[in-house]
Amino acid sequence: MVIGFCFITIVIISFLVTGKWRKICRSLVLVVLFAYSIFFVVRPFWIDAQIDKKVTILRLYLEQHYPNEEWVISTVPHREEGYKHANPYYIGVVFESEPDVIYKYWVESKSDIYQISFSRDNLLDELEHLE
Repeated sequence: MVIGFCFITIVIISFLVTGKWRKICRSLVLVVLFAYSIFFVVRPFWIDAQIDKKVTILRLYLEQHYPNEEWVISTVPHREEGYKHANPYYIGVVFESEPDVIYKYWVESKSDIYQISFSRDNLLDELEHLE
């Protein structure tokens, strides 16, 4: 909405001014439109690259903290319909010993990895991997 407001404001100003300023305003409109378009074309690829990097870091973390465990890592398919409400940076982990529990991790860096939540269909018994 902010970009749209700025875009419309610059277009209106370009009609109110004359001469050199009109050309500058219209050039600015084109630059803003181009930058906005590039941002939304590049953004999904940037998110994918960041998620891949974070999954690699999380995998190393899990290997260190749970060396005798097997797990499955899942991420949010943010490019598909129906997942816009979910944060693509939350990484889900399902341990083989607890197949009905999904632990969500947040990875900042190699030294800052947080287990932020878990979900389970059954009652809350003793969770083996709760941090």
